[in-house]
Amino acid sequence: MIGYVTLGAADLEKSAKFYDALLGEMGAKRMMESDSFIAWSAAPQQPAISITKPHDGKPASVGNGTMVAIACDKPEMVDRLYKKAIALGATDEGPAGPRGDTFYAGYFRDLDGNKLNFFCMT
Repeated sequence: MIGYVTLGAADLEKSAKFYDALLGEMGAKRMMESDSFIAWSAAPQQPAISITKPHDGKPASVGNGTMVAIACDKPEMVDRLYKKAIALGATDEGPAGPRGDTFYAGYFRDLDGNKLNFFCMT
């Protein structure tokens, strides 16, 4: 249902390095880019995550209550990717672990403060 999610980036080059390293762990690669936009996906028919310099020229800002959830196959993958995000400079918003009986997730904010999580259903 979701085609792609776009996040604002203050420093496109710095954010691109973060997402190259982080999303590369899931097999995602750059699928499209310009001087103001970069998108990653694991396959052309799968959803993508992109970063952009805001079109209106104003500073990138974080949407209050906005979060991107990235699906993983198993808890071990959530753990690995959450730890990778933190190692790359992300900020902890809730360590990887169970949330209820069937949901497992790790929450973080990227270099620009955008909130994301890696999750799986157990």
